[in-house]
Amino acid sequence: MLFNFRFLTLLLSLGLLISCTSVAQKSDVSVSDFEKAINMEKVQLLDVRTSEEYDNGHLKNALQANWNNEAEFKKRVASLDKNIPVYTYCLSGARSGAAAAWLNANGYTAYNMQGGIAKWNAAGKALEQIKAVKQLTMEEFSGMIPKDKTVLVDFGAVWCPPCKKMEIVLADLQAKYGDSFMLVKIDAGINKNIAEQLQVAEFPTLLLYKEGKQVWKKEGLSTLEEIKNQL
Repeated sequence: MLFNFRFLTLLLSLGLLISCTSVAQKSDVSVSDFEKAINMEKVQLLDVRTSEEYDNGHLKNALQANWNNEAEFKKRVASLDKNIPVYTYCLSGARSGAAAAWLNANGYTAYNMQGGIAKWNAAGKALEQIKAVKQLTMEEFSGMIPKDKTVLVDFGAVWCPPCKKMEIVLADLQAKYGDSFMLVKIDAGINKNIAEQLQVAEFPTLLLYKEGKQVWKKEGLSTLEEIKNQL
């Protein structure tokens, strides 16, 4: 009887292991299939490496959320659309495989590139890099804030998922109330110095200036109504 129980337990354990492995494999795709999908489908491409790794070379149009920083990862992916597939990658496929598994377990449909950037590079495929550009100075920034206007400054980055949502809100705001303020957009992924000087640590961040002085600051996503009430 004891033997039968142990044998049954072993069979169940093997079944669960095979099932879990099967689920993991379903989310893994080859480099060639990954490339086809991100070029042909409406997808969300997510680099789960660090921002430094991203800057040194990333896939075109990729967003970024560091899997090894739990708070950052969860906050950024919260802005992804659960109705659109998410394609993840990292250096070797390990971090992005774990990220894809987490996304699939939390209501997203995610796929992981097997072998990551290492295999992508080995296949001779192109990466984009953050180009070195002249940093915006504080003097130049101040010149962008006329004292006779209400100025809303949007600090965002092309790789920031919440910033994509913020762009929609700001476009709507401009369409409805564009006559009452001036919008200045700063790519903080490039202009890191000015962001640091103005103590902008999270993207998106909105700064509102009236008569040349900062009167309001909001980190993270803002609603149209929230911004309108500050104008």
